[in-house]
Amino acid sequence: MKPPKFEYHAPRTVDEALALLGRYGGDAKVLAGGQSLMPLLNFRLARPAALVDLNRIPSLAFIEESGGGVRLGAMTRQRTIEFSPVIAQRVPLLKEATRWVGHLPIRTRGTVGGSIAHADPSAEYPAVLTALEGEVVARGAKGERVIKAADLFQTYLTTNLTPDEILTEVRLPAMAAGTGYALEEFARRHGDFAIIGIAAVVVRDGQRCKTARLATAGAGPVPVRLRAAEEILERDGLGEAAIDAAARKATELVDPDSDIHGSADYRRHLTGVLTKRALVRAMGVARG
Repeated sequence: MKPPKFEYHAPRTVDEALALLGRYGGDAKVLAGGQSLMPLLNFRLARPAALVDLNRIPSLAFIEESGGGVRLGAMTRQRTIEFSPVIAQRVPLLKEATRWVGHLPIRTRGTVGGSIAHADPSAEYPAVLTALEGEVVARGAKGERVIKAADLFQTYLTTNLTPDEILTEVRLPAMAAGTGYALEEFARRHGDFAIIGIAAVVVRDGQRCKTARLATAGAGPVPVRLRAAEEILERDGLGEAAIDAAARKATELVDPDSDIHGSADYRRHLTGVLTKRALVRAMGVARG
């Protein structure tokens, strides 16, 4: 397969990149790691007039602690995240999720911003962003705006980023010491997109559950927050009965599609199974 013809630009600054996007009036694509865009081009599912390559903009690759959270430049490689001591200490759920992403060559080139902007609902990073209630920063011709995870994803492969905007930064709140976390995923083969994935975060207060966060991958057109299941845990605690009840509720909260990899009923069943697994493992992490 060969991609259609396109013009190629490699700007050195974000402002140059934005000017190029404006020049093409919405008919240009931003190239980050290319792990999703290049297959679309090769299969001619995308036919942009131009590619605007962000790989020569050094200001877009960083990991920094800031204001009780962690800021990641959109061009930060997944492999960098995988081995970052800041991520391991402050946002360990992101580190765990990264291990599920594709294979080594994909993580070497793939970027955190590219994965989130691509908005594949089966991908791990959108689920983590949703579970941690993170946000992204977008820059465009009209300036800069901050978009919360709950507002970012609209449907399959679609965000509320406009054609003249670039996702420049991802912001995640730091996870407090003692927070339990886990990402459980089921795929046909290691490295495939998840048929279903569950990101879980629990904060204990003695025998009670102070905070519970559950988010899905693969259970619908966007990552789904399982809020009613979270409420069960926050009300009834983290005992076996409460976890079972939350897992049962999780199956009722998703409305997945059927495809060649699994029926909707199969995905609902997996949602419950993986919710329980994720919560049990998160409890183990919380206990140390």
